[in-house]
Amino acid sequence: MNIFSSAITSKLLHLSLFSSIVLAAMFAFASPAKADLRVCNQIGKPISIALGYRAERGWQSEGWWVTAPDTCAIVFEGDLNSRFYYLFAADDIAGGAWDGTVFMCTRDETFTIFGVEDCLARGYERTGFFEIDTENRSDWTIQLTESDIERAPE
Repeated sequence: MNIFSSAITSKLLHLSLFSSIVLAAMFAFASPAKADLRVCNQIGKPISIALGYRAERGWQSEGWWVTAPDTCAIVFEGDLNSRFYYLFAADDIAGGAWDGTVFMCTRDETFTIFGVEDCLARGYERTGFFEIDTENRSDWTIQLTESDIERAPE
């Protein structure tokens, strides 16, 4: 082996060692991927969002997330632990809603409500949510668009 090939071999070994150290540091300091349930507003106006799901204590509904146009709100933080979640969203400016036939309790102010029974008797509103099937994934994003909104008749 001549001096030239020995120098190249030495440089390659140093480069390989340096690359290994850099990769190890990247893995050591890398944060784990964050899984969430995100709702994205694809209309030109702010929307208000409520979420319903099965929690440890039973059914739970929460709200409100007000989401600006062309932005997303994280309505459930962390790995999704259920296949099905339920949403209600409203266009508070022009009217209309993304709703459904699964009824849960809501109220006008910020809320966390346990249980879905006797909403009116408990002083809440009874609101229809639509079902989201996350296909058992740990992360899910839903896009709310103008074409999916139900407008109240004028």
